[in-house]
Amino acid sequence: MSRRHTVFVDGQEGTTGLRIHEYLAVRSDLEVLRIDPEKRKDPAERAQLLDAADVAFLCLPDAASREAAALVRNPDTCLIDASTAFRTDPAWVFGLPELQAGQRQAIRASKRIANPGCHASAFILLMRPLVDAGLLQPEQAISATSITGYSGGGKKMIEAYEAAALPGGDPLLSSPRPYGLTLAHKHILEMMAHTGLRRAPLFIPIVSNFYKGLSVSVPLHLSMLAPGVTGAQLHDALVQHYAGERFIRVMPLSDPDTLATGFFDVQACNDTNRVDLFVFANAEQALLMARLDNLGKGASGAAVQAMNVHLGCEESLGL
Repeated sequence: MSRRHTVFVDGQEGTTGLRIHEYLAVRSDLEVLRIDPEKRKDPAERAQLLDAADVAFLCLPDAASREAAALVRNPDTCLIDASTAFRTDPAWVFGLPELQAGQRQAIRASKRIANPGCHASAFILLMRPLVDAGLLQPEQAISATSITGYSGGGKKMIEAYEAAALPGGDPLLSSPRPYGLTLAHKHILEMMAHTGLRRAPLFIPIVSNFYKGLSVSVPLHLSMLAPGVTGAQLHDALVQHYAGERFIRVMPLSDPDTLATGFFDVQACNDTNRVDLFVFANAEQALLMARLDNLGKGASGAAVQAMNVHLGCEESLGL
């Protein structure tokens, strides 16, 4: 019998860490290392567990992730970081296997993997194939809107929304709330770095009164693209790029099922590791949309998928 891989989650009490533990709990091929709750901030204890792990997930704020990475002395420990600390660091591999040819091999070979952000994952999966195909130019001016459930804001935001549902709760939390109004959202750098776009997208994130689910929308005037580009060409580029990908589903052009209801279901990928991609188009305009579970493929599911790739496991194992 082969040795079970050892796994440690540094930051196991956060939203992402707890969800990773749920994925790991059903796995018989892994030994999950746990820190004594009283020692979870003890650098020596954390360092010992990090060095004992084949794979360690860092589910921490950016500064704490950098500190944790500096604690590791075992060259065989693979770190998968869920923060924004390393997503554009050339020494870390971006943990999105579907990004491009060779990405899986890079994840398999690397001991430092940066897990993509939730908004960024949806945006990158929409945009990268179009840039690669020459349908979008790197200098293209792009705007994107993302609506997400409140679980993406972590424990404090979850508690705030749950309290708002009680009598006397904050009425402001009952309606969608755009944020990132400084136009400097932390995901923008990785959105540029991993799409090939050289102009920062105008990005509008919105948090709303539902627990999880996320959808990014990118509107395009076809006349602003390369001459002759059609909605069908945009759709075909996505189909070709993701052919054979088990977690990426490119829906039919101007998806009839969605049009029949007249509304887009933001939460249809919840409790999966799937991403659905859409192109709605007429002769002059196209609307690109992606949806995912912000706690699944947008966070914890993506991290476990990257672990599976790195360890050479079946990629969908536990997902």
